[in-house]
Amino acid sequence: MTSFILVHGAWHGGWCWHKVAARLVAMGHRVEAPDFPGHGRDETPIADVTLESIVARICETIDRVPERAVLVGHSYGGAIISQASELRPEKVKALVYLTAILAGDGQTPGGALAGDKEGVGPSHLDYAPDGKSATVKKEALKPVFYGDCSDEDIAYAAERLRPEATAGLVTPLNLSQENWGRIPRVYIECTKDRAISLARQRQMVAAVPCERVITLETDHSPFFSMPDALTDVLAAL
Repeated sequence: MTSFILVHGAWHGGWCWHKVAARLVAMGHRVEAPDFPGHGRDETPIADVTLESIVARICETIDRVPERAVLVGHSYGGAIISQASELRPEKVKALVYLTAILAGDGQTPGGALAGDKEGVGPSHLDYAPDGKSATVKKEALKPVFYGDCSDEDIAYAAERLRPEATAGLVTPLNLSQENWGRIPRVYIECTKDRAISLARQRQMVAAVPCERVITLETDHSPFFSMPDALTDVLAAL
């Protein structure tokens, strides 16, 4: 039995993991899929959400799990699991980056993706007047995030997506080799991703090497488009 903490990405919530979580639980694993502040069922005002508050939520989840956990971070969640593991290295068994931000010390999550011309960009987003949050344009959902997903899954997600706070995207990560750096890392690349291009995924891995790289031939959202294969990959770690 393995304890998994499934960490969602920007705009999403713990709900996006429902297919994978159910499959892992059926295999006998323990699964937690927390919501970030201001996401899912959490009603924190989005203007109050910071990288620190998101990381604190994940650390609270880590603290509830009695054994060392495998942290799985999707997209923006990759930056979150890196920072959380820096604070709880003794409680983390492995870090799994699912087509995720894999940044080094001092990098910001947004900076890790800057210049990715094939990935999600300002043209796909609508910003709040105060600049403190952004939402994804409806017409960008399928081509950018859910290219291989069913219409049912896209509708399910569209009903639940929330604005994303911009503050966390420009906050530098504070990582050390003594803590975060000593935890085994696995990267799951998605070849058809249009939110974080395959080229950028591979650039990040080249800069921050991982023990293993696993390839899924799918879009940015394999928890919807390829849940069986993703579950099998995670269960085999």
